[in-house]
Amino acid sequence: MKTVRKAVLPVAGLGTRVLPATKSVPKEMLPVFDRPAIQYVVNEAFEAGIEHIVFVTGRNKSSIDDHFDRAYELESSLREKNKSDILDQLEGERPIAGSMSFVRQQSPLGLGHAVWCARDVIGDEPFAVLLPDVLVKAKPSCLTQMIAAYNDRGGNIIAVEPVPHDQVNMYGIIEPKSRDGAIIEMAGMVEKPSIDDAPSNLSITGRYILQPEIFNLLSNQARGSGGEIQLTDAMATLMETQDFFALEYQGESFDCGSKQGYLRAFLRYALDHQLEGEASHATLRRLLDENAASSV
Repeated sequence: MKTVRKAVLPVAGLGTRVLPATKSVPKEMLPVFDRPAIQYVVNEAFEAGIEHIVFVTGRNKSSIDDHFDRAYELESSLREKNKSDILDQLEGERPIAGSMSFVRQQSPLGLGHAVWCARDVIGDEPFAVLLPDVLVKAKPSCLTQMIAAYNDRGGNIIAVEPVPHDQVNMYGIIEPKSRDGAIIEMAGMVEKPSIDDAPSNLSITGRYILQPEIFNLLSNQARGSGGEIQLTDAMATLMETQDFFALEYQGESFDCGSKQGYLRAFLRYALDHQLEGEASHATLRRLLDENAASSV
């Protein structure tokens, strides 16, 4: 069983659900308190032991490349002003040279097509997929928990979390076959089932560990929902010949691709910040009190 060393981050999406904020700024670069959203996802990957990240990008996404590069003028200015704490923080989050690749998805043909675009960099290895507009607060990180499950079971791993039964029609939902603690053998998955027909209330979170055979399936995958090449369609086919497990991870996810999900993420990361958390609590309480007073 090969080690999971590489991860794919599809970042070519247009972020239409959070327009107009994303008209000229990639949704992945929107700040979540004190750093862009993409930084949290990259940190999660590296914390889990990922050695190489493949960004599948599109037009007008060059700021992502720049964010993970050195900024010589900025570093020089910080050094001259003796702002060593900020400089140390920037240097601490800068990736090792050669640990990132950037490939283009020239046409918006769906998540499955975006993953397929990374095939030559991934090669014949299992790999992780992390959707960059989904942030997951977890300790250890969600992907760390998934890799532990993969090392125990092998196969393909999908992160899941429970949602209220009356909301299952808003998510991709797995069909369980059997369960051993937090690890669930899967019988299938359903995209946005009706409330009455949902096989469970376990929704797919946006974190996957997949075997490389998925690339051959994606090469010939017919277009599915929305006229796009869907990753879930290829996974359903792969499930016929390989084991798929769901991991009910310990943590909380935030859909930063929606305005309310982005707001929740911003507030949660601000309130939990090691240095600024207490001040963030005070600011939020003051704003809520002011809003309540003005509405009386």
